[in-house]
Amino acid sequence: MIHRISDKTLKPPRQALRPAHRPMLRNVSASLLVPLGDTGNFTPSPARPVCVRSRSLLADTHFEPHSHAWAQLAYCATGVLQVTAESGMDGKEAGSEISYIVPPSRAVWIAPGARHHVTVLEAAEFRTLYIDASATPPGWSGCRVLVVSPLLRESIHALDTSAIERPLTESRELLLSGLVLDELAHADTQALGVPMPHPQNGDKRLRALCEAVLRSPAERATLAEWAAATGASERTVARLFRDELGLSYQQWRQQAILAHALPLLTRGQPVSAVAAASGYASDSAFSAMFKAAMGQSPSHFQGRN
Repeated sequence: MIHRISDKTLKPPRQALRPAHRPMLRNVSASLLVPLGDTGNFTPSPARPVCVRSRSLLADTHFEPHSHAWAQLAYCATGVLQVTAESGMDGKEAGSEISYIVPPSRAVWIAPGARHHVTVLEAAEFRTLYIDASATPPGWSGCRVLVVSPLLRESIHALDTSAIERPLTESRELLLSGLVLDELAHADTQALGVPMPHPQNGDKRLRALCEAVLRSPAERATLAEWAAATGASERTVARLFRDELGLSYQQWRQQAILAHALPLLTRGQPVSAVAAASGYASDSAFSAMFKAAMGQSPSHFQGRN
């Protein structure tokens, strides 16, 4: 679903936000909407379980919401993507949405049947892997963020027929496909998704609060202050976070901060600037949070675009 901002959107409790502090999870209404196009040549099957589709995409390119019978891995060799998927795996359940920010070192696995859409935040070399549903690893019923290992990255490149001069032989394609699937099954996962209340069935106050926080990641307002701006009590909003999103407010905000900070770091911005833009008073506090969540320091991701 597209996150559209109404005229009555919630404003931060304090107007201390500088214009440069622009959240990366943004309204895509002005984006270049791209139709899905013909996927016939890339439709996977049990005999050909992995198909790679490569595209060079400009920033603000947006793929309309859709779903398909096969799984998909959204990955970019360069650039930054935003992938939003419904938590209802068949696209019909009234679950929440989850937005993922995808730098080149990460990829999003999208389960078969999950309704989703993609926005290009930074010009990207987009690699879409269409994977037959029969090849889904056991227990993978939902979407997830995967760490892209060097072997997985090079295997995808080798399987991409547009990147080589001659077509793959059937035997080599099957070997590379098996290697890709094995790397996916053993890839580390990271909790980088930012869940959002369902646009129709979710609580409107909670969605307004979440959208306001995403637009103002540097704002240090407490949950009580945000709740007051919605007209609800802190206790009510805390319960809504738990009931609808399965996270506490602090856990949810950390996910939102990581999603905001990653693209800034991959563009090479100083850690101090990213910390300030993420609402942290000190570089050390931001770095400690980031390393605990990501397993690497912020500097590890600098200039990785």
